[in-house]
Amino acid sequence: MRIAVVQQPPVLLNREATLMCAVAAIEEAAGQGAEVVVFPEAFVPGYPIWIWRLRPGSDMALAEELHDRLLRNAINLDGEDLAPLFDAARLHGVTVVCGINERDADFSRGTLYNSVVVIGPDGALLNRHRKLMPTNPERMIWGFGDATGLKVLDTPVGRIGTLVCWENYMPLARYALFAQGIEILIAPTYDAGKKWLGTLEHIAREGGCWVVGCGLALRAADLPEDFPGRAEFYPDPEEWINSGDSVVIAPEGLIEVGPLHAEQGILYGEIDTSRVGLARRSLDVAGHYARPDVFQLKVNNRKQAPVNFADAQAGHDEPPPLGSASP
Repeated sequence: MRIAVVQQPPVLLNREATLMCAVAAIEEAAGQGAEVVVFPEAFVPGYPIWIWRLRPGSDMALAEELHDRLLRNAINLDGEDLAPLFDAARLHGVTVVCGINERDADFSRGTLYNSVVVIGPDGALLNRHRKLMPTNPERMIWGFGDATGLKVLDTPVGRIGTLVCWENYMPLARYALFAQGIEILIAPTYDAGKKWLGTLEHIAREGGCWVVGCGLALRAADLPEDFPGRAEFYPDPEEWINSGDSVVIAPEGLIEVGPLHAEQGILYGEIDTSRVGLARRSLDVAGHYARPDVFQLKVNNRKQAPVNFADAQAGHDEPPPLGSASP
């Protein structure tokens, strides 16, 4: 199976333009024989890079302007915002994994989540996973996800699961996927560098699975001309804001392809899922190497909600009016 890891920049804070870039990348990758196409963390409409340079407690007007643009260009999965990706996946018959800024459509409709979606080759949404723990200043942007999307999916190319960026440092989150028989762990990320690559190598060796890291390669020159704070925070157009370092790692923990460093493009790799079983012959951390009599993991994968309306629950009658006597 051939996988394409897209290390190209979004049109930051522009949903429609970024989706057109994604559609073009899917077409290019499919033309090169790819069956899976992967995009970086929060690719649509882009990772909020400014959170690492704004002064905490200051620059409030600029922070609000940037957040307003992000909110208006985020994805509502209950609508048609991702239709171009669904259509492209179906047209080319590929599985698509893409990071998005997701706008809550169930409750307040004002909270954003760092989510990753898996789209099947029929154009159907297979899974939505919200990042469990936003990292440090990311908590000023994104809410906390739950475990409803912490699952491994059967796809035409193998059993796929996703963890976003530093979620991959969470041993229990990894173990939850290992226990579901994951074959390909896809890690959309904003991280890069030797330490991050070492982490992904360890995960591949620990889980006996393929690990695909999809990083963001972004220069200051890639920022739109009207990007708020561009001149102040990114004055050098040649600066690499993020170097990417996308990579494909085999179940033995050895890098097969990449890393693609300080370069924009599409990284292609060949994945043979039969190597997963062989890698777990001597070490299967959720199988013969587990000790369930000593250790057990409990995962709450129920949907978390800030409010439950009794009249919306099946089998419940309308509650009596406020102030009326109870029966």
